[in-house]
Amino acid sequence: MAKQAMAKIRITQVRSVIDCNEKHKRIIRALGLGRPNYTVVQEATPQILGMVAKVAHLVHVEELPAAQRRNETHR
Repeated sequence: MAKQAMAKIRITQVRSVIDCNEKHKRIIRALGLGRPNYTVVQEATPQILGMVAKVAHLVHVEELPAAQRRNETHR
C-alpha cells in the first residue's frame, strides 16, 4: 500500500527568542530554526502544527503548493 503524501509547510522565524521563556526557545530549536529569517520546510503533522501554534508570535507559516513540495527541504 502506498503512503499518502502529507502537506508540507514552510516555517520562517520572524522574531528573535531573546526575552522569551525557555519552552519557546526549545520549540524554536526543535523546529530547526535558530535566528530570525531562518526558514525550514516540515511536514504538517499534528506534532509540528502544535509546536507552531505555541510559537505563532515568533514565526510565519505558509503551506507549500503541490509543485514545490517534493524538491524543497531547507533554505
